Order: sequence, then C-alpha cells, then structure tokens
Amino acid sequence: MEYFSALLPPVVMAVFFIGLVVTIIKSQGGPNKAKEDAAVDAALARAESVQQAPRAEGV
Repeated sequence: MEYFSALLPPVVMAVFFIGLVVTIIKSQGGPNKAKEDAAVDAALARAESVQQAPRAEGV
C-alpha cells in the first residue's frame, strides 16, 4: 500500500499535465487564429510606434 500512496501523486500530476498539453495543442489554430494573430500584430505595432516616437528634449 505504501507503493501506491507514493506513486499516486506523480501519476495524477502526469495525467493532468498531459491533459493540459493536449488541450493547448488542440486549441491552437482554428477559426479564431486569424483574429488572434491580428490582435498580436496590432499590439506589436502599437509598442513599436511608442518606442520610435521622438522625445521632446529638455523634458
């Protein structure tokens, strides 16, 4: 019985981890991929425009 109680937590964690990885892989792509990509591209463009904006001197 000690073996069972010692092995149960790692086995349960492994099962949940595998389920998490499978869920992440299955949720990649699909009909919302273009919308997600567009949102990321827009956020990156905003971040780049803020970095490239000229700074006022003496401020």
